[in-house]
Amino acid sequence: MARKVIYQLVDDIDSSSLAEGEGETVQFALDGTDYEIDLSDANAKKLRDALADYVSAARTVAKTRKNKSTGSNSSRPKRDLAAIRAWARAEGHKISDRGRIPGSIIEDFEAANS
Repeated sequence: MARKVIYQLVDDIDSSSLAEGEGETVQFALDGTDYEIDLSDANAKKLRDALADYVSAARTVAKTRKNKSTGSNSSRPKRDLAAIRAWARAEGHKISDRGRIPGSIIEDFEAANS
């Protein structure tokens, strides 16, 4: 026995069924919340017309990354950081076992080992 799944786009405003290739999913945001709505071509135009005055007076905002990394900006492996710390101590620098290594020490290490 076979099973056939049919997806049908329905206008979220008037519940009309849309034929394949008709209508669209419109995305918008308001008060920090992102929305999307499936609309017929006519209702999508009505939405855009209703927002036209507000959009023309508004400023665009740069999108922010949602999955921002919280780690170190350095792509250097941890073993290199251990080597930098060992080198810095041998050179007489006071450096902690953990935390950020000052950029000047990293630069000196790279210059000495290049």
